[in-house]
Amino acid sequence: MSSENSAVPAPREDDPLLSAGLKIAMQWGQALDTDKLKVALDALEPQLKREHQLRVKQLDMQARKQEAEEREAKRRHKLRMTGLIVGAVVAIAMLGAGVYTVKDAWWLGCLLCGPVFVAALKIFVLRRSDKHDIQAVADVTKLGTRQAGQAQPPPPPV
Repeated sequence: MSSENSAVPAPREDDPLLSAGLKIAMQWGQALDTDKLKVALDALEPQLKREHQLRVKQLDMQARKQEAEEREAKRRHKLRMTGLIVGAVVAIAMLGAGVYTVKDAWWLGCLLCGPVFVAALKIFVLRRSDKHDIQAVADVTKLGTRQAGQAQPPPPPV
């Protein structure tokens, strides 16, 4: 029988399940006659079907995992871009308010353009806040309230 079936294809190396099945079938074919080979192949078929179903499920799970990772990456990108945009808007608003108020209340201008400005940008853009930032904001706020509490001379009449 092995001399008659020399046209049997060689096992393919790119698919381990198929090559294993062909190897087993060739070994059975060399050892048995055609009736016994048919029985052996019929017995092998359910195992190959189970292995195929397992492989299909593994590929499906792998595809779902990849899709979930892509969605997570898009969500993270959207969150970072939102933080950058909000940070830019807050920065422009704080700088504008600081420059506008500096002529009437210098301490408020310093408060809006100083450490509070840097801390706010750090929170929105980098999404973190250090203890040093909080301490600097607290110090500037104390200084600003102390300066605001002091009586300022009224502006001269025009």
